[in-house]
Amino acid sequence: QLNKIDGTLCTIEFQREALENASTNTEVLKNMGFAAKALEGAHKELGDIDKVHDLMDDIQEQQEIANEISDAISAPMGFGQDIDEDDLLAELEGMEQEDISAQMLDIPSALPGLDLPSVPTSQPAFAEAEEDDPDMAALAAWAT
Repeated sequence: QLNKIDGTLCTIEFQREALENASTNTEVLKNMGFAAKALEGAHKELGDIDKVHDLMDDIQEQQEIANEISDAISAPMGFGQDIDEDDLLAELEGMEQEDISAQMLDIPSALPGLDLPSVPTSQPAFAEAEEDDPDMAALAAWAT
């Protein structure tokens, strides 16, 4: 008889656990139903997926604009870092050449206090000597 009672208690214990599991499962399913309805309401509020993608694109675009503004603000003032040194050197050489050209144009024809000889107006004396040389005369006749 003790074995019968022990078997009955095991059966009752098994049924009690099954009832608890069923009750737990019922509560879980109810909560899942509430969650599904809440998600459905939220999704209706959001609209279709295209609206979500548009919103995410807008957020990305605004983030890019914010990054550009941040980069502009954080950039050093004055000379930028993207200036080509060769271009600067070429510009400097051009300016120096202009300065030298301007200085060359401002040189006076005669410096004050300096006596320079005048420009000769007659033929030099050695020119007559060349005409007396017969070889030179023959060469001149041949060249003309």
